[in-house]
Amino acid sequence: MQSIYDFTLDELKEQLKPSFRAKQVYNWLYKKYASSYDEMKNIPNDLKDKLKKNYALDIMKIVKKEKSLDGSIKYLFQLHDGLTVEAVLLLMKKKKVNDEGIIERSEKYTVCISSQVGCKVGCTFCLTAKGGFVRNLSVGEYIAQIVNIKRDNNIPENKSLNIVYMGMGEPLDNYKNFVKAVKVFSELDGLAISRRRQTVSTSGISSKIEKLGKEDLGIQLAISLHAVDDELRSELIPMNKAYNIESIIQAVRNFPVDTRKKVMFEYLVIKDKNDDIASAEKLLKLLNGIKAKVNLIYFNPYPGTPYQRPESKDMVKFQEYLINKGLLCTIRESKGLDISAACGQLKEKEANGSS
Repeated sequence: MQSIYDFTLDELKEQLKPSFRAKQVYNWLYKKYASSYDEMKNIPNDLKDKLKKNYALDIMKIVKKEKSLDGSIKYLFQLHDGLTVEAVLLLMKKKKVNDEGIIERSEKYTVCISSQVGCKVGCTFCLTAKGGFVRNLSVGEYIAQIVNIKRDNNIPENKSLNIVYMGMGEPLDNYKNFVKAVKVFSELDGLAISRRRQTVSTSGISSKIEKLGKEDLGIQLAISLHAVDDELRSELIPMNKAYNIESIIQAVRNFPVDTRKKVMFEYLVIKDKNDDIASAEKLLKLLNGIKAKVNLIYFNPYPGTPYQRPESKDMVKFQEYLINKGLLCTIRESKGLDISAACGQLKEKEANGSS
């Protein structure tokens, strides 16, 4: 059965007559986070019956969550077919209240959502890869991750958040559903998440990056680069043999970037693999001429991985080298280290029956 979350507002207007009912249903779904059609008080019973019969609403449920001391929450969702995927709510900035009790700044959230059950890419540092690829998520399964998280945390409908497509799976391998999800998320009568607040993180399928650039959706681009030469990148990301670094960089150069934004290059730093100044020098040359920002990420160890977390001093040296050469570079603040932070880790723990 198709999900009610699969539809843009215009598509739902085609399904529901009179068409103003579609906007009412959208309001219940995305402003009030209704979890059943029976909650929709201003919808006639005959229409509710039609909706129940034709469009599934309760398409995923939270089966486990872990909350970090830093406010991050890792979710494990069970889908209609019993499969599971993860998403993470990151508290980027806490609420700021002055001495009079007046809120000077509200919370700022980013949500990392999944695109697939499993993944085809097979990165050697990623726990998700261990389970192989099972299936793509539907449009509705993209949307329901955000709705469930907003509902679970009582995040007001007018409270904006950022979405990063960088959970389990490769978004550009689920191209059609991913692109439509971007459009549904940005519906003003729905969740109203601006496309500028949506970032797709890809492991570098250069042909799909080119295709996405031609769509000109207005979203932000992040490249999971992680290495500065094809030998190491092919070890970390076997798909690099098909889409090498040169092809990725060329696709990025052709990608339309908002004049106020930069292309993010994610660089997972692994001890004694890619944490030296020689790698920083190569990275600088590689990104020459691109409006780029480098985000250095500490590798999060998990049981059985051969890779190690880098030393903080080496991260800082790497960052300082790039900054001193004029390339914007940040070190991502590690979040959720006290919980199952790595992609696939909570799913793996649940599958193994550990707490």
